[in-house]
Amino acid sequence: MRLPRDLSGSDLVKRLDRLGYHVTRQTGSHMRLTSTARGEHHITVPRHDPLRIGTLAAVLDAVAVHHGLSRDALLERLFD
Repeated sequence: MRLPRDLSGSDLVKRLDRLGYHVTRQTGSHMRLTSTARGEHHITVPRHDPLRIGTLAAVLDAVAVHHGLSRDALLERLFD
């Protein structure tokens, strides 16, 4: 599945809520999300509109590795 090109940081945070991530703090334009599913995991998401493709790919790869999913399986969970 192809990465969305027009996704904002705020939209990504809403979608990651499905996997148990929630904002634990925000400094400037960056939000730190934490999930306690499958052990504690922290990621930082910039609140940019739109997110750069490389940034989005790095965040999704980190989430996929933590949850033991491929990037495609994660994209299906988040965007379908």
